[in-house]
Amino acid sequence: MQAVPLAWNVVSGWQAQGEIPDQAGLVLYFGTREALANGKRFAELRDMFPGAHVVGCSTGGQIRNNDISDDDIAAIALRFDRTRLRLATAPASDAANSRSCGESIGRALAADDLAGIFVLSDGLNVNGSALVAGITAMAGERVPVTGGLAGDGAQFQETLVGADFAPRPHVVAAIGFYGKAVRIGHGNAGGWDEFGPRRNITRSSGNVLFELDGKSALDLYKRYLGDEAAGLPGTALLFPLRIYDPKQPERALVRTVLAVDHDKGSMTFAGDMPQGWVSQLMRGNFNRLAAGAADAARQSVAAFAEPGGSDSVAILVSCIGRRLLMGQRTVDEVEAAAGELGATMPTLGFYSYGEISPHGPSGICQLHNQTMTVTTITEAAR
Repeated sequence: MQAVPLAWNVVSGWQAQGEIPDQAGLVLYFGTREALANGKRFAELRDMFPGAHVVGCSTGGQIRNNDISDDDIAAIALRFDRTRLRLATAPASDAANSRSCGESIGRALAADDLAGIFVLSDGLNVNGSALVAGITAMAGERVPVTGGLAGDGAQFQETLVGADFAPRPHVVAAIGFYGKAVRIGHGNAGGWDEFGPRRNITRSSGNVLFELDGKSALDLYKRYLGDEAAGLPGTALLFPLRIYDPKQPERALVRTVLAVDHDKGSMTFAGDMPQGWVSQLMRGNFNRLAAGAADAARQSVAAFAEPGGSDSVAILVSCIGRRLLMGQRTVDEVEAAAGELGATMPTLGFYSYGEISPHGPSGICQLHNQTMTVTTITEAAR
C-alpha cells in the first residue's frame, strides 16, 4: 500500500507530498463548500488519477497532519496492492429515506470478503443512525463502518458529497474494502461532561425532538443559551445531549442539533432520539476533549501488529461542535491524536455534522456526535 498526501490552495494549486502513485485506486478529499461547489477541484483530481475512485465532501474545516485549515483542500491518494475496492452511492432525499438509503448501499457492498466500509454522507438531509442501521443490516454487523456526515461550517445551509462526480447535495457515498490483506482500525471518544438533571424523552419522531419530561426541549435549550439563543442551531452545538436506553445505560450516545423549528417547537438531531430514552445536557472541557482524541487514536491502532507508517493512513472525523467550543485550542485535539498515531503516518480528515464508528463497548456500528473518530487503513505484509 502507498499513501501520498496532497493539498490545494489558491496560490500553489495542487501539491503532493511525495511521488504520485501511478495506479492509485482511491483518492479522498475534504474542503469547504465554497471551495468544492464549482466542481473544478474534482475535475483536476479526476485528470490526475483517471483510474481511481475520487470521493470527498464539504466540511467544517480540514485536518491535515497536525494542522487545521479552512482554506486548503486536504486529500490523499491511496494505491493498494492486494485490496479490492467498490464504490456505492444512493440519494439522500430526506431523513425519512435514510434507512432505505443505507440498505441500498449495504446491499451493493455486501460480500463474504468485505473487510470494512467508509461512508461520506450529506449532513443535513439524513437521519444518520437510520442510515448506519440500514448499511449494517445488509452488509453484516461484523463489518466495521466508519466515516462521517459532510459539514458546512457553522452555516447549516447545504452540504456536498462527490463520488466519481462533482460534489453535490443529497448524496451518500461509501467505499467497500475487500480481501484478507487490508487492515482497518477504528476508535472514538468524547470528553464531554454531563451536567444538570436527567430528563426523559417524552415526545419525539425519528431524529426530531419535541419534549423532555413533557416540556418543550427547545425552550430548555433557549433557557441554557440565554442571549446566545438567537444563534440557534449553531450555538446548541455547545450543549449536546447524552442519551441512553435505561435498559442499556452502558451504550450511551451523544446527539447534536442540526436544525430548529421555532413554530413547531422542535429540534432536529443528526440521529434518532427515541421516546423513553434518558437524556442529559453536556458541556465541554478542553483538556478532556483533547484526551478523548488521543484515546480514539490509540483505539484505532491497538489491533495493528506493528505501528503504522507512511504505508498507512489515518482519517480523523471530529464534530464541528468540538471546534466551535475549543476555538484556537482545537489544534490540541489534532496534535493529541497525531501523537498516538506516530510521526510517519499520513493524517487527514474533517470537521463534520456527525461521526460514524463502532461503539467501543458494544462493537455495534453507530452514529456519534461531538466525538473524535479515527479510522486507520493499511495492508498486512505478505
